[in-house]
Amino acid sequence: MRKTVFFVSDGTAITAETFGHSLLTQFSAVDFREIRLPFVDTHSKARDAVSLIDRAAEADGTRPLVFSTIVDTGIGGELTAANAHVFDMFATFMEPLEEILGVERSPRVGQAHGMGNSHAYEDRMEATNYALTHDDGISKKLDQADVILVGVSRSGKTPTCLYMALHYGIKAANYPLTEEDLEQPRLPAFLRQHQRKLFGLTIDPERLAQIREVRRPGSRYASIKQCRYEVDAAEAMFRSEKLPVLSTTDSSVEELASRILLEQGLQRDQV
Repeated sequence: MRKTVFFVSDGTAITAETFGHSLLTQFSAVDFREIRLPFVDTHSKARDAVSLIDRAAEADGTRPLVFSTIVDTGIGGELTAANAHVFDMFATFMEPLEEILGVERSPRVGQAHGMGNSHAYEDRMEATNYALTHDDGISKKLDQADVILVGVSRSGKTPTCLYMALHYGIKAANYPLTEEDLEQPRLPAFLRQHQRKLFGLTIDPERLAQIREVRRPGSRYASIKQCRYEVDAAEAMFRSEKLPVLSTTDSSVEELASRILLEQGLQRDQV
């Protein structure tokens, strides 16, 4: 079964996409074709969106799903003309919230993913710069790090660090364990002095081999034998050092980041 899904917003459409996608993951039997339509902030753009949705309905022979977070009720109302199942996510929650809070909303477009608090935004940018300059062991000066991810090459350290920086303002560094490191019984000394900040990432050797094969086809680096050796040695080192560990094999960066922040006591508001 195939279904086209539209995420429509007068802003970035990130909220509609995130929430809608979370719902759709519960229907694994359906093949969803997802289309994001951001900045639909005029009646003209809304009518253009309706035309696009209708063409998809005609091509698919079935009505698409539309998740909308358009703030302006007039513009958002244009979508009801589409040959689709429309889920107005703001309309679903706004009226009950107004009743509970005892105040009417003050409609503002783009607040969910705007700059918002300038200090929080600056913290995120500073943390992102930190993650980039402390990626893959580039810098061994880690005093300012909130967390240090350790693992073999291509185990998911960099994207997880960047996600924590961009979304939570966490200064995350990472260090790739080399063959020389793995031949030693303990982590490098410069890492051990930051023991409480260390967090290990591991991965299934077969999955690691697939990832490395894309980067260096046919190489020893990508061989299953080498991958098994490195993962086994890294996990033994993590046990020896008593590090908390997560597997990245079947986990998204969002889940990894959330679990790391929770286990390290670094819970912060997402900004």
